Amino acid sequence: METFLDFLREALKGVVRAISAHLFKKAFLEKKKTTQRRRKQMGGSRKKL
Repeated sequence: METFLDFLREALKGVVRAISAHLFKKAFLEKKKTTQRRRKQMGGSRKKL
């Protein structure tokens, strides 16, 4: 009975580890990095100072 409980405990540890690794990967590692955009240059003629 004790060996079965040890086996069950190890299996649950593995499942919890796999789920937490998946959530960590999804939350932190797969975030899309946004690039900063340049402001559009104004068209037309401008007065020079």
